[in-house]
Amino acid sequence: MAVHDQISITEDRLLRGLASIFHRLALAALTAAWAFHLPTPALASDFSEPWKKADRALVIDAYEYNSIDWQKLSGDKRIVGFINKASDGLAPPYSCSGEETAYRLCKALWKRHAVARELFHTRKVVAKALGLKWGAYHLARPGNPIEQAENFLEFAEPGPDDLMAIDIEENDPTKWMSLEDAELFVRHIFLRTGRYPILYTNGTTSRHIADNRYRYRLLSRLPLWYARYKPEIGIHFPKGNWRGYSLWQFSAQANCGKSRCPYRVAGTPNDIDVNVAPMDAAGLRKIWPFGQLIESTDQFMVNVPVPIARDDGLKGESRITYASVTYPVHFDKLAATLRASWNNAVLGAVPGIKAPASRYVDGMAEFVALRRDQMMRIADRDAARLDPVATASTEADRAQR
Repeated sequence: MAVHDQISITEDRLLRGLASIFHRLALAALTAAWAFHLPTPALASDFSEPWKKADRALVIDAYEYNSIDWQKLSGDKRIVGFINKASDGLAPPYSCSGEETAYRLCKALWKRHAVARELFHTRKVVAKALGLKWGAYHLARPGNPIEQAENFLEFAEPGPDDLMAIDIEENDPTKWMSLEDAELFVRHIFLRTGRYPILYTNGTTSRHIADNRYRYRLLSRLPLWYARYKPEIGIHFPKGNWRGYSLWQFSAQANCGKSRCPYRVAGTPNDIDVNVAPMDAAGLRKIWPFGQLIESTDQFMVNVPVPIARDDGLKGESRITYASVTYPVHFDKLAATLRASWNNAVLGAVPGIKAPASRYVDGMAEFVALRRDQMMRIADRDAARLDPVATASTEADRAQR
């Protein structure tokens, strides 16, 4: 047999072996992806009008313009917690200057901020005196994520048992904090407090985060406070790392009126936001204020085989070795590692053959991510006509301004 025939046979076996390995990896990835997109059976019933179950705990969230009759509200024993709006973007400047109109507007904004903060802490005292768990959320605006995190901590002064939340109303960085900046906000809150906030957002934004969890590695693992005003959410739920919601905002001004409302809270008007937890009152009190990352679902491989160098294969030194994979596995990093190993071990050993230039730096991983982004933008556009994305609080606040 000619030498080049022996080399061809060896190369053919090597390529078929690598193809078999990559095929098994792909099947494992697809199987795992399919598995963690199935809803957890134990939580399936909590995706369909769980607020109708008498044992499910409820949480109220409010902002400064919601009126509260605390005596009447405290009569509802299903209500375990109260989450109040704290900061909104950055604090307005205390020192004002400029022409008269600008000066008066500046002073009015500071007065509004000061009154809202005083009301926040008054409500905190009252709620805790009534035995309610307390929480605060930050309405995230574009830019300055670290400064916004500092503003939130200064405004809310969260104690060790106070829930913290970041509110991202929509995946639109021109109106709300970008998801990349939200990652910085969350990390800074953890560095300052040792705890993570929970994530409040709508269906389309949470699905985008879930589908791109390799990119948003903190946001995708925060406990989810899910805003969706539909009686059934099983087919809408974003999955990803989230096997279920921590809180579901099911009632707001968007779907609660004089004639019909999913749940009416005594002592509050129709514009109050109501949330349900997938557990009873004792269970919610036990895990409050959350504060920890949820488990990632991406750990489905512990190692990958390292491609065999061509020279070693020709010498018969073809023992397969394995390289550890950082937990959790991220497809963008895995694709880059496999591509680099292939180029070094096979293509780099053959003169005159180079890896073809790729339009996508991370190969298929990036291509799939970009295609998913395009599809999500189309889905977001269509969903916006069918499902509200802003809470009652935000809409009412806009009207007040």
